[in-house]
Amino acid sequence: MLKGFIVPKSPFGQAALAASPPWHYSGDVVGVEFWADPAAAAATLPHGLSPDPKSNGHAVMMFLDWQFTAQDDEFLDPARYQYREAFVLLDAIYRGQPVMWCPYIYVDNDAALARGWTQGFPKKMGSIFQTRTFAAAGAAAAPVVPGGRFGASLSAHGERLAEARITLRKPIENGLSLFSRPTVMLRYFPRLATGFQDKPAVDELVMSITDSLTVVNGWVGEGEIYLPEAKGEELHALAPRRIESGFRCSLAYSVTDLKILEDHVHK
Repeated sequence: MLKGFIVPKSPFGQAALAASPPWHYSGDVVGVEFWADPAAAAATLPHGLSPDPKSNGHAVMMFLDWQFTAQDDEFLDPARYQYREAFVLLDAIYRGQPVMWCPYIYVDNDAALARGWTQGFPKKMGSIFQTRTFAAAGAAAAPVVPGGRFGASLSAHGERLAEARITLRKPIENGLSLFSRPTVMLRYFPRLATGFQDKPAVDELVMSITDSLTVVNGWVGEGEIYLPEAKGEELHALAPRRIESGFRCSLAYSVTDLKILEDHVHK
């Protein structure tokens, strides 16, 4: 019998792109909070979500430097289990509950891509970088102090999709306030067979469940973000109309489950 949590299934299960949950993540975040065109933000929402009338157009874009492990000390294989990521989250409402919706997300690792599709994150391949900080002080160390400056970028297919700059001003008393809304995604897997291409095998509105979410060393300050137009992409439609702030933090959490909000195939 072939083994493995996800494809490719294989005799020993070692070839699978993603190990079985639980999945554990730790990383650093550089982010910008801003306001996009409300109509453009609303246009990305799937069936089941509606714009938040109190904050329609409110968005956050984050750039993350991740380390991953499952149950077999995968973090000791950094070439395979370190990766970088960039995504945008938009305010929305699900049946009266404030949530965040993820319309676009990019990673530079195939295992992260597979885990993301399994969860409902619409991940695409990209090239993501962010300024790192280091314990040894120096001109390149980018200290986390008032006036500390960090940058981040996202590119795909040879085109720049996003650039961000932040300047830190003060610590955040409660770092979890940066992640106060749960994230909602769409698990969508189409069929290829003729006559069934408009009848997906999976069409689920789902909510991310993050266990043991920890946020430390959170700082807030000024932010800048630029989302240029690029062929084959639509991220630029969410270009900022007004920037709220920039922030940086470190976080960790685990994933063992997923909440299905609506199953549009088996109604």
